[in-house]
Amino acid sequence: MTMSSATSAHSGRVYRYYDLVMVAFVTVLLCSNLIGAAKAAQVTLPVIGPVTFGAGVLFFPISYIFGDVLTEVYGYGRDRRVVWAGFAALAFATFMSLVVLKMPVAPFMSDYQKSLEDVFGNTWRIALGSLIAFCCGSFTNSYVLAKMKLWTNGRWLWSRTIGSTLAGELVDSSLFYVIAFHGIWPLEKVIQVAIAQYILKTTWEVVMTPVTYKVVNFLKRAEREDYYDRNTDFTPFRLRV
Repeated sequence: MTMSSATSAHSGRVYRYYDLVMVAFVTVLLCSNLIGAAKAAQVTLPVIGPVTFGAGVLFFPISYIFGDVLTEVYGYGRDRRVVWAGFAALAFATFMSLVVLKMPVAPFMSDYQKSLEDVFGNTWRIALGSLIAFCCGSFTNSYVLAKMKLWTNGRWLWSRTIGSTLAGELVDSSLFYVIAFHGIWPLEKVIQVAIAQYILKTTWEVVMTPVTYKVVNFLKRAEREDYYDRNTDFTPFRLRV
């Protein structure tokens, strides 16, 4: 089978679990950005002392794990489609929150309206930061993993899951907190939280490596797929595989 025919066969295949992974990815993305991102949490660690971080860090890195799994098993092209599905979901959630908050409130709901505004009042900035950071970070993550898979000839999965996350999360964390919270939080807090976020996210990836291995190996066996992006167009601006 030639490279072009192999690519065509890949684009036309139907997978058992691909849609489920896509739904799980979008769900984690929405919840972590619209629920967790607005809250800054603080814990006191031995030796280090107080550490401030976005509460969404507990769950958002799971989306990067899904990104690693998608690229490793199905290839960059199919992960690109999932990234755009996540982008569309975030964009709609932003539009919906703005419309809901702007609608006239019933008198008996006035107190509740204030609570909604306190939580979602800056949703447009969070979502804008999320959209930009998510797209840039996710495509960086997928690109680096796909290229590292070729460089390593499919060996050392841990090196590319961790390496791609280091690159992707650096882009993501560098963009998100500046866009979402600059001028709302003190600048030193923005920088502090962004750095803490990056460290915690990448640590999550290392901790979850055994789980990533299990999921990847299961999907490769179940789908009979282990895609190599040897002839892939890596532009992010397309939906076709």
